[in-house]
Amino acid sequence: SPPGLLLLTSFLLHIKEDRASPTRLVCDNRLIQKYIMEAKDMETRVGQCQALPVLSCPAVLPLVDFTFQQWKSKLNETKRREILCDLALLVGAVAGAQGQVSEECGARQLSQLYRHANSFFLLLQTFSWEGGHWEPSCSPHSMEQTHVTSIFLTYRQLVQGKLLFFFEDLAKVLCK
Repeated sequence: SPPGLLLLTSFLLHIKEDRASPTRLVCDNRLIQKYIMEAKDMETRVGQCQALPVLSCPAVLPLVDFTFQQWKSKLNETKRREILCDLALLVGAVAGAQGQVSEECGARQLSQLYRHANSFFLLLQTFSWEGGHWEPSCSPHSMEQTHVTSIFLTYRQLVQGKLLFFFEDLAKVLCK
């Protein structure tokens, strides 16, 4: 979708100018608020779709809840890796659900969710710290769900929770 592509394109253009500094995305709080609103809108729209099937092959979703105290005690690189693991599992769940939902409204919403989640996944891989690159060998805590709406709920919670707080933490460092 244009918003997901716009996010990735603007971020990649910014990286070239700033040597992998995600400053604009992190320092302009309006952007993360925009993505939170988009996640809420997608969740609402999929809830309005008629005849969404129960997934015969359950979606494996990350457990994205956390305690604020535990989150604050983690290094930014650890937070980034955790979010990447969550996004990798979520993108896989969306891809699996896409193969099971043929109804137009649900398929359209899943396609949009895939683009948004995958854009964040690709974007977070470009952030560079001394910790090195993300390794796909993570195993986040997960749950199986058979309802398509659960995928959208998980994405919204991830954006509204871990991603928001991660960007706020980065802003403290990058936006002086």
